[in-house]
Amino acid sequence: MQLFIFKSRWSPYLAGTLAGLLAVASVVVSTKYLGQTKYLGASTSFVRAAGMVESHFQPERVAKNNYYHKTGTKVDWQMMFLAGIFFGALLSSIAGGTFRFEAVPALWSEFLGPGIIKRGFFAFIGGAVALYGARMAGGCPSGHGLSGMMQLALSGFVAMAAFMLGGIITANLIYKRSW
Repeated sequence: MQLFIFKSRWSPYLAGTLAGLLAVASVVVSTKYLGQTKYLGASTSFVRAAGMVESHFQPERVAKNNYYHKTGTKVDWQMMFLAGIFFGALLSSIAGGTFRFEAVPALWSEFLGPGIIKRGFFAFIGGAVALYGARMAGGCPSGHGLSGMMQLALSGFVAMAAFMLGGIITANLIYKRSW
């Protein structure tokens, strides 16, 4: 059952336009109300969340960490942005009629079998590698790619090209498509 007026798939042009408007709005709103310009990004929130958890077990270690002096360990707008991504995707899939619970999606099952443990392991490792890479690079695709391109920074264009090339190569390797 489809809710509202959405089709089962969003137009990539509409989604891209909305993402661009969100990026511009984040700069305008943060500059006006926070007094400092904040661009879209997500990877810092994971580090901040780790600091929040660690502060319950080893508060002295977090207090000595220079990184947390700079970024803090409190819930901020970026964490709310991540929550918005999750709930926005959930609402969009419900509204578009594509939401379903799947322990192992058909595409994954076709590629690596129906094992939920195997899928969980690979998902965890993939997420850890992606997060480690984002932290090593000093930001994630939304921070370096989208926000960097929005500022017309050469590094943003290079980062986005690298993300796209890496994604294309990985998808071709995983799904064994010929070049």
